[in-house]
Amino acid sequence: MVRTPVSQTRLDILEWLKEPGLAATGATADAVAARFGMPLPVATTHLRLLAAIGLLRTGTLAGRPHYRRDEMRIAEVARMFEKGW
Repeated sequence: MVRTPVSQTRLDILEWLKEPGLAATGATADAVAARFGMPLPVATTHLRLLAAIGLLRTGTLAGRPHYRRDEMRIAEVARMFEKGW
């Protein structure tokens, strides 16, 4: 897999994580893999990359890592692109 910050799959994951319920608690890599029909290691790679560039926050819930959107960082990145970064 090419390690670029932007791909349609990563954009789809970010969009899905906006859904009610997921926005507050986030999702596990298992849930992402199931939702998008991909192997768990691929889902984990996507999530870790999004977290590494600051678009997702990580936390634990019931002892399992969960990923949720970092709305402030996403807005910041969107503003940079709007300004022609």
